[in-house]
Amino acid sequence: MNTRFPRLKQLGKRLCSPRTLRLLRWGTATLLALLLVLDLAFPPPLPRSRETSTLVVAADGTPLRAFADAEGVWRYPADAKTVSPLYLQALLTYEDRWFWRHPGINPWALLRAARQMVLERRIVSGGSTLTMQVARILDPHTRTPWGKLKQLLRAVQLEVHLSKAEILDLYLERAPYGGTIEGVEAASWAYLGKSAAHLSQAEAALLAVLPQSPSRLRPDRHPEAARRARDKVLARMAELGAWSADEVADARIEPVVARSLKQPLYAALLAQRLHAAQPRAAHIQTTLDAGLQRTLEERVAAYFSQLPERTSAALLVMDNTTLEARAYVGSVAFGDKARLGHVDMVQAWRSPGSTLKPFLYGMALDDGLIHSESLLVDAPQSFGGYRPGNFDAAFNGPIGAASALRLSLNVPSVDLLDRVGPARFTARLANGGVTLRFPHGAKPNLAVILGGTGAQLEGLVGAFSAFNRGGIAGRVRYTPDDPRLERRMMSEGAAWIVRDILESNPRPGYGVGTFDTGGRPRVAWKTGTSFGYRDAWAIGGTRQYTVGVWVGRPDGTPLPGQYGAVTALPLMFEVIDSLPRQPGDNATRTAPASVTEMDICWPLGIAAEQTPPSMCHRRFPAMVLDGVVPPTFAERDARLWQSGRLRFEVDAVTGQRVSVDCNGHPAREQREIARWPALASPWLSAAQRQAQQLPVLAADCPDDGRQSRGVLHIDGLNDQSTLARPPGATHGPRLQLRALGSDATVQWLLDGRWIAQTQGARVFMRDFEDAGEHTLTALSDDGSWARVRFRVVH
Repeated sequence: MNTRFPRLKQLGKRLCSPRTLRLLRWGTATLLALLLVLDLAFPPPLPRSRETSTLVVAADGTPLRAFADAEGVWRYPADAKTVSPLYLQALLTYEDRWFWRHPGINPWALLRAARQMVLERRIVSGGSTLTMQVARILDPHTRTPWGKLKQLLRAVQLEVHLSKAEILDLYLERAPYGGTIEGVEAASWAYLGKSAAHLSQAEAALLAVLPQSPSRLRPDRHPEAARRARDKVLARMAELGAWSADEVADARIEPVVARSLKQPLYAALLAQRLHAAQPRAAHIQTTLDAGLQRTLEERVAAYFSQLPERTSAALLVMDNTTLEARAYVGSVAFGDKARLGHVDMVQAWRSPGSTLKPFLYGMALDDGLIHSESLLVDAPQSFGGYRPGNFDAAFNGPIGAASALRLSLNVPSVDLLDRVGPARFTARLANGGVTLRFPHGAKPNLAVILGGTGAQLEGLVGAFSAFNRGGIAGRVRYTPDDPRLERRMMSEGAAWIVRDILESNPRPGYGVGTFDTGGRPRVAWKTGTSFGYRDAWAIGGTRQYTVGVWVGRPDGTPLPGQYGAVTALPLMFEVIDSLPRQPGDNATRTAPASVTEMDICWPLGIAAEQTPPSMCHRRFPAMVLDGVVPPTFAERDARLWQSGRLRFEVDAVTGQRVSVDCNGHPAREQREIARWPALASPWLSAAQRQAQQLPVLAADCPDDGRQSRGVLHIDGLNDQSTLARPPGATHGPRLQLRALGSDATVQWLLDGRWIAQTQGARVFMRDFEDAGEHTLTALSDDGSWARVRFRVVH
């Protein structure tokens, strides 16, 4: 070799000379230093953070709503661990088989692409690696030779600064997919409606090829072009043996079906609420059930489509065990300007109507004020000048506590609140999670129980769950990280009794024996309507769930004729019937040890076994808490007060009543009677009224003051009268009426409904338009009353 290649030998000596080696060392060092300076001067434009859209997802990871980044781009978090392995196979096999080995550029792929372009005079295949594509995404360049050189240098630079896994993750999150869609996860949801973690082989091939020409291959606009590109990837996968021929053949059969680009928009107001609380979070997981959320949003939109304009609604479903929200509908239609769809009514402060009444009855049970059948009086009453009436303006007279709650009667509830105390009631509600809002400077008053305050749907739902959670209320949780906050609202026994009362209230339209509801869960429910028909409520609870519905106008204007039982309640039952069920949901639950059942007697309200038969006018089975059987409330007004159990003496011979200072009646007997509350008298039967009457006082005895109630007379209408419309009149019979015999305030009831109030013998006028039989009752505050029956003919 030395004789045949003398020049080569001389060249070798020169290259290995010390001078040449020094030049090489210094040249290499200079080049490296230059590269370092350039790298420092022109660092790679790496994202400082992941810069993804904020994605709010359901409990199973289904996107509910995405918030675009600062540039309006939809980019969801993704990495190699979260996407389908099939997609990674298709991507790396088709785009860059040597990704894990090359230093950012693949010289052989570049030479192959250049040769094919020269021979075919068109681009046959690309020579770009995934690293080069990431470089172009992070630092876009022109299609000039200098632009290509810049891309090559950036690719090498990325390989120095990042690991292969980090480069791959950047591609997975930032590859272009058309429009403002970037990244495989956002593209998968946008085009396929599913996560990139659950792709078929055909879908994986489609998403792998789309970034090559996202505008030309968009499957929502050019499905045939997208199919051809997908099949090209599939053929390549079979050619290289990555997938079997059978797998590829099956994948080819799958059509390219893409939905129109539409970002997810479910639970929009909850998502907005959580995003506002965590504006920098890239991924926010909620506790919502994605399928249930979609179903209920569609149901709410359809249900309220026929309601008057500007009407909105809110719906909240909570799991009683975990306190997690399963569905959250803040408005009928998010973004609907006419309905103020941007206002979240789950959080809005609105008048709660009668929805607070169950809590009041539970607290009254715990305070030992009532049992389930305590005698309450639903009649016109004054509470320090406050005179509440019922929703239908009718009164029911004597009524049990359970019936008063089921019928949502106002006067008994105000009576109970007056005894519990408004401030104390409000404080106990706040402790249980129901914060009430009052006007500035206002204090809790008796109007609270009828909706004279502000409350939020989410607070009411969390508190109402106490009736199915042993008296313990909880705050609704919207994310798995939300703390579990629980407070005792009432005792387990009180919660059980109130829940049993509410569960026994039949569904509207479901009379006893008409429909078999045995397969449905037992529901404890309560409705509410605020003053002026501004808010309609329905809240119900089962073993598993608590559901709250609000209907009204966000601007607070009235919605005449729409009240809880008509507007909100049907939807609430539809929702409850659509929720998942478990065996035993409809089974009767065993009462806790603190609850016992015993018979009680009216009017005294005490246990039947302690009541003489002659004093037990009505007998009821009642649920009693902790063995406490409180008697019927004493008369409220001291001027009318009298003991419910009245003892007196009678002459043993004549039976006439004798007073203490009466002489000349040596043979005397002790007797006693049970007295009904004075305001209940108009609703008693003749026998009951007779049973509570004192015997006549003996003529020779001084007045003992026990016959304090006067006799009231209705002037202007005789009993059993017939009234006819005057000839030519445009109105019904018009009468001038007054009550004689009392100087107190008199309430006037027509067929049990309040129509007027007068003072003493003052006159009022009334037209009687409705034909038929009627009853007019005058009820004085001093306990006296009068009644006439009459008929109106046309």
